[in-house]
Amino acid sequence: MSGGRERTAIILFNLGGPDRPQAVVPFLVNLFSDPAIIALPQPFRFLLARLIAWRRSPVARAIYDRMGGGSPLLANTQAQARALEAALASEAGESRCFIAMRYWHPFAAEAARAVKQWGATRILLLPLYPQFSSTTTASSVADWHRAARSAGIAAPTQAVCCYPTEAGWTQAVADAIRAALPRARAAGGAPRLLFSAHGLPQRIVDRGDPYQWQVERCAAAVAARLEASGDRLDWLVCYQSRVGRLQWLEPSTDAEIARAGAERRPLIVCPIAFVSEHSETLVELDIEYRHLADRAGVPAYIRVPTVGTAPAFIEALARLVHATLAGGETVRAGDGVPICPAAFPLCPHRMSA
Repeated sequence: MSGGRERTAIILFNLGGPDRPQAVVPFLVNLFSDPAIIALPQPFRFLLARLIAWRRSPVARAIYDRMGGGSPLLANTQAQARALEAALASEAGESRCFIAMRYWHPFAAEAARAVKQWGATRILLLPLYPQFSSTTTASSVADWHRAARSAGIAAPTQAVCCYPTEAGWTQAVADAIRAALPRARAAGGAPRLLFSAHGLPQRIVDRGDPYQWQVERCAAAVAARLEASGDRLDWLVCYQSRVGRLQWLEPSTDAEIARAGAERRPLIVCPIAFVSEHSETLVELDIEYRHLADRAGVPAYIRVPTVGTAPAFIEALARLVHATLAGGETVRAGDGVPICPAAFPLCPHRMSA
């Protein structure tokens, strides 16, 4: 560190994705070896993860083949990191973003070594998951703390846990939806807006995970922005990416697409839990669900892009950085006020209370 300046390392969390066909199996093994995903003791969890990875790898490879052999998630996250650094460039201290993916490179251990070498004087953990879940944010935070201990990092660390209704984030989503409205209305009939979020097994929500509640609040905040400017829509939240035989959150996105086809309703589909393009948007929404919509007779199927580096979203992340560093709390939800009702004990505010 030069001249005693504050050096803030901002750790951007995301799930990661295989960068080449040979990475698909190890990526899946890492995913299903996470105790937040499969709650079995070792070695049973690892053995089951290997079995699931082996069974799912042909389908997964086909998905990534459609994207050129690998996931674009890292490149998209790097662009967000550069944009956030630019938004924070006028600060008195020095800020740098580091990327910590959960299931493929760069892992938290790689990010921690880079942070240690850079000489950070404080650390902020910033998930690129707007809605908190024990399977995403909590898993990434725990992974970071393990990596930081291993790297010998002693710098004070704070974390943003979630920002489902943050103004800039919801504004960026509303802007993207508003741009799609003319095309949907031109197809005839009043369009229906589907806020599609990644699914979660119902049993995880039943244990007190606030993810579904936060997704619904997020969608309502976006819809309120649209309605405030005169764009009144028929909208609902649905869930995609179901795997296995467990009961998952409902309604499912594919079921709602089929219903819209039966009713001859144009569809606007907005990924509400993703901030970057990856397999669930570029393949599942853009290809698989579009084919389903065509077969179901949906008059128009318009998929809203993720926010990416939209200025409103990047400004929202910058505000979260400022608010959290000023507040001095270990875990906070944007303004530091617990947003989840007491019915959700897996909310980090409730767990740390």
